[in-house]
Amino acid sequence: MTTLTTSAGAPVADNQNSQTAGPRGPVLLQDYQLIEKLAHQNRERIPERVVHAKGWGAFGTLRITNDISCYTRAEIFAGAGRETPLLVRFSTVAGELGAADAERDVRGFAIKFYTEEGNWDLVGNNTPVFFIRDPLKFPDFIRTQKRHPKTNLRSPAAMWDFWSLSPESLHQITILMSDRGLPTAPMYMNGYGSHTFSFWNPSGERFWVKFHFKTRQGHRHHTNAEAAGVIGQSRESYQEALYGVIERGEFPAWTMYVQVMPERDAEKTPYNPFDLTKVWPHADYPLIEVGELVLNRNPENYFADIEQAAFSPSNVVPGIGFSPDKVLQARIFAYADAHRYRLGTHYEALPVNAPRCPVHHYHKDGAMRFYANDTGDPDVYYEPNSLGGPAADPDYGEPPLRLSGSADRYDHRTGNDDYIQPRALFTRFDAGQRQRLFANVAEAMQGVPLDIVLRQLDLFGQVHPDYGAGVASSLGLSMADLAAG
Repeated sequence: MTTLTTSAGAPVADNQNSQTAGPRGPVLLQDYQLIEKLAHQNRERIPERVVHAKGWGAFGTLRITNDISCYTRAEIFAGAGRETPLLVRFSTVAGELGAADAERDVRGFAIKFYTEEGNWDLVGNNTPVFFIRDPLKFPDFIRTQKRHPKTNLRSPAAMWDFWSLSPESLHQITILMSDRGLPTAPMYMNGYGSHTFSFWNPSGERFWVKFHFKTRQGHRHHTNAEAAGVIGQSRESYQEALYGVIERGEFPAWTMYVQVMPERDAEKTPYNPFDLTKVWPHADYPLIEVGELVLNRNPENYFADIEQAAFSPSNVVPGIGFSPDKVLQARIFAYADAHRYRLGTHYEALPVNAPRCPVHHYHKDGAMRFYANDTGDPDVYYEPNSLGGPAADPDYGEPPLRLSGSADRYDHRTGNDDYIQPRALFTRFDAGQRQRLFANVAEAMQGVPLDIVLRQLDLFGQVHPDYGAGVASSLGLSMADLAAG
């Protein structure tokens, strides 16, 4: 038998009865075992993520099937057959920690690759675009997805008011309200890095890159009515599905692809290739297969491995870099900052976040400093030093970005066509897909003031006349209503 102990290691003789002053007397303050248990329980919860609070995850591997070392020096991609361990966390964007899994929402698709050169975090979604292209709008956008400060209810009026005043959201709205806006489980959706990142190779050449993960399980989606039925039976349908298939040995898989753009091409594309609301046409920049991502192990402890998992776009490795994507630039700061607030100063030393390669730095002390002095010499605690401590290596230097311009607050809508890409998507939908799109939008607009509805219908009509007319019809609005608006 294993003897129960306190957190300090002292054996526990009785874990069923508190110490009291007699059989019917009050509990004694000296019952340190009771105090320890209650104090730990009071501190079991940490702040949930402001966005992406509800999530599901698993461990797995990336196996390279196609050598792309001509584009990047990153060791993770150096040669077919190479395998890298990883962690994936899927999530909903808007719902709180206790929200239902089967809600219509964008899904997070975050991957932590434990590479030989450090952790690389690719923190994306199940859509290749997003609602905004400027990070200054992000806090306001997220507020429209959360609860009204007075009613404490979700507000469709706030959501559609923001969207109808932000034409750049049309592409993402069309995806969200289409069939793919409500996958049945994490295995049946794609993943995307969404942002434009960059590769750089040993010769110092830079390439712009988009990351894609195509599900090998096929796409499966719920209608709103089907999802309501699922939620009535279980609020944990995604967790049940993902955990279940892995436990049964039915390991879900995705094929990883990249789109690669030569650095100079960014100066001549008709769209801004760093715009998070835009995709790159596959005809211009075709998908290049990279490898196979497989999830094959469930976490042993959900809190330790998934709730404490911390992903940040700031975690890159040599050969992978950033781009002028404005939202990406903001996330490089915001994600790591959120983790320091939520988990603590040394969040990257937690086992699930710790790199699998040697780590050498001079970060000091702070709350929960629990790891050893990494330099191995107590006199080496600053840099530069003459004692042989860890030092920078210029061989890992990234080539400079060949971009220039004057610093200013540029109008993010100037020169951007916010209708052409959602129009291209809409025209690919067949009659049934269009009708479900119209119905989903109409359902999401219930209770929204008419002036906001009309403003949004005007945007849909600029995408395609059938788009605006179809949603209007599903809302039961007549031409007289539209003319009056």
